[in-house]
Amino acid sequence: MAISAKEPVSLADWLDYLEVLHPRTIEMGLERINRVRLELALYPSFPIIIVGGTNGKGSVCTMLESILQCAGYKVGCYTSPHLLHYNERVRIDKVNIDDASLCAAFLLINSTRKRSNTSLTYFEFGTLAAMYCFMQARVDVAILEVGLGGRLDAVNIFDADCAILTSIDLDHIEYLGDTREKIGCEKAAIYRQNKPAICAESNIPQSVTRHAKEIGAQFYRLDAEFGYKKKEACWDFWSPDGTSHSLPLPTLRGDKQLQNASACLMALNSLRELLPVNMSDIRQGLLNATIPGRFHVASTQPAVILDVAHNPGAAAVLSRNLAAMEPKGRTYAVFAMLQDKDIQGVIQELKNDIDYWLVSTVRSPRAATAEFLLDEINRAGIANDDQRLKFDDCVSAFVFACERASKNDRICVFGSFYTVSDVLRYLGTAQGK
Repeated sequence: MAISAKEPVSLADWLDYLEVLHPRTIEMGLERINRVRLELALYPSFPIIIVGGTNGKGSVCTMLESILQCAGYKVGCYTSPHLLHYNERVRIDKVNIDDASLCAAFLLINSTRKRSNTSLTYFEFGTLAAMYCFMQARVDVAILEVGLGGRLDAVNIFDADCAILTSIDLDHIEYLGDTREKIGCEKAAIYRQNKPAICAESNIPQSVTRHAKEIGAQFYRLDAEFGYKKKEACWDFWSPDGTSHSLPLPTLRGDKQLQNASACLMALNSLRELLPVNMSDIRQGLLNATIPGRFHVASTQPAVILDVAHNPGAAAVLSRNLAAMEPKGRTYAVFAMLQDKDIQGVIQELKNDIDYWLVSTVRSPRAATAEFLLDEINRAGIANDDQRLKFDDCVSAFVFACERASKNDRICVFGSFYTVSDVLRYLGTAQGK
């Protein structure tokens, strides 16, 4: 798309414009976005919670959003990427932002960055737009999800009143480094001096601990300063303030959700003077929190599971969640990934859980081809041609699985947000007929 001198009008036009405006999809660094932020005077007065980490960020944002809304706060929540509509990225009181508000924000930001002759990436535009919308709506608190890393991520232009790291694993190694120590150093940069710094990872890289201590953050670690104990149908949370007993299990499914919920409760404990919540708000918030695409069971008989797992850490959690279901029949995988991910690592984590691999190419310039995925599956030791089938797209693979699966089988759609969104969109269309 050539960039027109005329300003875009619709949200779709704006998104097309932003995708080609900057020469690189990802450009690490805060100088350019800070320059535009200064011109826009985006200095919020409300508390900000920033959530970083490799996996679990979306779940933590959603649980915090749900609990704080139950407590009566007007909550702004910025997450990425989206599944079906860009508006999902910016929510106020759990409602997706409207097109008109986003377009007004994009217009203002574009005019401002032109005056300073500054180029912004798609994500940087979105981050500034989200904060502008939150300030216009006069929210009581904003929850911001890190896009990539932390130190040089766009959301890090804002100072967190509390920062949470969910997990530290290998992903985006071309930007963040090829070890957990290097990646931890990048991610821990969202912590701030004298502010609560939560880490929901029990095996914490030394770089994270060292940074938290060097800057004088109020550091809280899972299994050290806070933690949880799972029971039959409930769980207990403990922290320096004592133990909260018999909490309801989060509605969000999955092996790691109590770890994520514990981080949320520790964050809220640390912010109790700014954002007091009571135990009934916490209980109701845990039950109200929902998020599509994270071990989302869309139907049963056969079970259809949608999971955006796209790195080995998330794939390992998906494997444990699948094992906990104790399937009676076969498992069909609708599988497609981006080329820049650790494809072999994901396959290795899940190869013992899958009977049939139905692969395709997602609709993205960064997509791994179906042929490449077949080669990687073969390299993992799955050599039977009957177990590896190629399709033109994810929906064709999903339809094939639905036609072949019996009521005791299950279909697991995973590998990328693109993979899950294509199937979700198809399910929505099919159900609307």
